[in-house]
Amino acid sequence: MVASTRSGRRIEDQPLRVEALDREEIEEKMLMTPGDIVMMLNEMGGMRVQATSPSLGTASVRIQGMRGRYTRVLSDGLPLYGSQPGGLGLLQIPPMDLGQVEVIKGVASALHGAGAMGGVVNLLSRRPGDEPEREVLFNRSTRGATDGVAWLSTPLSDTWGMTLLGGGHRQDLTDVDGDGWADMPRYGRGVVRPRFFRDDGQGRSLFLTAGATRETRAGGTVPDRVLPASEASYRETLDTRRQDVGALWQTLAGRSVVTARAALAHQSHDHRFGKTRERDRHRTGFAELAVRRTAGRHTWVAGAAIEHHAYRPVDVPRFAHAFTTPGLFVQDDVDVRSWLALSMSGRLDRHSEYGWFLSPRVSGLLRSGGWSTRLSAGTGFFGPTPLTEETEAAGLARLTVDGPLRAERGRSVSLDLTRTHGPAAFTATLFASRIVDPVHVDRSTYTLRNLDHPTTNAGVELLGTFRQPPFALTASYTHVRARERVDGAIADVAQTPRHSLGLVAMVENEDGRVGFELFHTGRQRLEADPYRDVSAPYTLAGVLIERRVGPLRLFVNLENLTDVRQQRWDPVLRPDRAPDGRWTVDAWAPLDGRVVNGGVRVQF
Repeated sequence: MVASTRSGRRIEDQPLRVEALDREEIEEKMLMTPGDIVMMLNEMGGMRVQATSPSLGTASVRIQGMRGRYTRVLSDGLPLYGSQPGGLGLLQIPPMDLGQVEVIKGVASALHGAGAMGGVVNLLSRRPGDEPEREVLFNRSTRGATDGVAWLSTPLSDTWGMTLLGGGHRQDLTDVDGDGWADMPRYGRGVVRPRFFRDDGQGRSLFLTAGATRETRAGGTVPDRVLPASEASYRETLDTRRQDVGALWQTLAGRSVVTARAALAHQSHDHRFGKTRERDRHRTGFAELAVRRTAGRHTWVAGAAIEHHAYRPVDVPRFAHAFTTPGLFVQDDVDVRSWLALSMSGRLDRHSEYGWFLSPRVSGLLRSGGWSTRLSAGTGFFGPTPLTEETEAAGLARLTVDGPLRAERGRSVSLDLTRTHGPAAFTATLFASRIVDPVHVDRSTYTLRNLDHPTTNAGVELLGTFRQPPFALTASYTHVRARERVDGAIADVAQTPRHSLGLVAMVENEDGRVGFELFHTGRQRLEADPYRDVSAPYTLAGVLIERRVGPLRLFVNLENLTDVRQQRWDPVLRPDRAPDGRWTVDAWAPLDGRVVNGGVRVQF
C-alpha cells in the first residue's frame, strides 16, 4: 500500500508512478551505513546523493538531475526534518526503524505543496507487532566510524503499541591522503525517537512521534597543519540540535475517511567557518485536514493544509525570513475500465512572500497483460531562499543577493513502460522537466540571483529486476542531460553525470546473505575547480556478507574495493581561497577510498 498519494491504493494500481523500497532492501543498506540513509537513496535508479561540503561531509539528494533543494523529505508524511532539510538531514536519519521508503519523481507540488518541485522521499516507520521485538546493531569501520543502534517494539494493549529508536554514532577525523586536510570530518551524534500507534481495527487510528538529535561535526586542517597559501590552520565546525513532534489521526465518518496531520520541528545550528561564526534557528509548523471517499469508480480526496517556516540567523540577520503557505487541494482517482485508471489532482497555495500558485497534475495508467504504461505531467513552484547547496557549504557571510528573488516555477512530464514476466520485471522511463526563473549562485562572485533563462533536464531510466529466491538481481541505467544558461553560455548543470549505471546481486536464505554491487558514474561538469572543468568517470565495487550464528547475525561490508579516490586525480585542497571562502574544490568522487566495516546484529 502506498501512503504518499493519499488514495490508499496498492502500488501497482497507482496511475502516478511510485517507487518503493521494502524492509528487506532497507536492511541490506543498513548493514553498509547504519547511521544514515545516504547509501540507501544513492543506489536507487535516477537518484544521486551529491556531496555539498567536503569539509563537513554534508550531502543532498538529487532526483533525475534536479537540484537537492527541490526534493521534499518526509517522515510518515510529516515534515519532521523541516521544510528545507538541507544536506544534514540525510546524515542524521538511522534506517533501522524504517519499514518502507516511497519515492515520487518529478514535480509533486499538487500533492505536497512548495518544496516538492523535484520529487518526494517519504520515510515510513516500522509498525509494532503482536509480540515484543528487540534489535541491536554494533558497527565499526576501518576509517574510524562507530555505530550503535537499538530498536525496541512492544504492544501496550489490544489497541496501542510503541517503538523506540536510539542511536549513538561517531567518526574520527581522518586525513586519507596525508595532505593535512581532513577528508572525513569528526562527528559525534545521538538520536532518540519514540513512536506510539493506536488502531482499534475499525478504521480509527492514531500515530504519535517525537524525536531529538544532537550532533557536533569538525573538519578542515588536521592538528598542527597549516594551509599552503595562508600559513594558518583552518577549522570548520558545526553543532546541531533538532527536536520535533508529529501526529497523524484517522477516523471513519460514515463512508468517508477523515485524516488530520500536524508537525512541529525546531533546529538550531552553530557553524564556524574558520574565524567566522554563523548561528541560526529553523522552525517549521505544519497542519493538514483531508477527507477521502470512494463513490463508484471514483476515489476522491479533498483537504486544506498550512505550513509555516521561519529562519532566524543570529550573525547574518539580513537573511532572516518567515513564510506561511496555506493551501487547498483536491484529488480524484478514477477506474475508467479494468485496464485504464486516471488520477487528477490540483492544489492552490498562497505563499506569503511570492503570492498565489496553482499546481495541477494528471496521471494515467494503462494495463494489458503483463504490460503497464504510465503517463504523468504536472506543474509546481518553489519559494526560494538564500539557503542553497552552495551556501550550506560556504555560509552566508560573504553572500550577496542581486535584487529580490522571484519564485521558481517548474513543470515535468514522464512516460513509463513496465513489463512483468514471472520473476522478472523491466521498466523504461522517459522524463523531462523545465524550471523557470531558477535561482543560481555565481561562484566567481558569490552572488545569488534568478537566471533569465530556464533550466531544463531530460533523460531516460532503465530498470530491470529478477527475483527468484534465493536470488535477486537489479540492474539500472540513467541518462540525464541537465542544462542551464548563465550569462549567455549554455552548459550542463554542475556535478550532474550524464551516465550512471548500477548492478546489485544478492543471494539470501535463513542462514545469511551474500551481495555484490557495481556502480559506474560518468563525467560531470565541474564548477570553480582550478584543476579541471570535467571530472573523470569512475566505477565502484562492493561486497556484503552476513552470516547467522545462533542468535547473532555477523556482517562485513567491503566498500569501494578498487580504492577509487578523487585525490588520485587532483588535490581536494585549493591552491588559494575561493571567493565564497572555501578552501576545497567540490567532491565529485569518493574521498574516503576503500572502507571495510563490520559488526554484529542481534534480534530477539
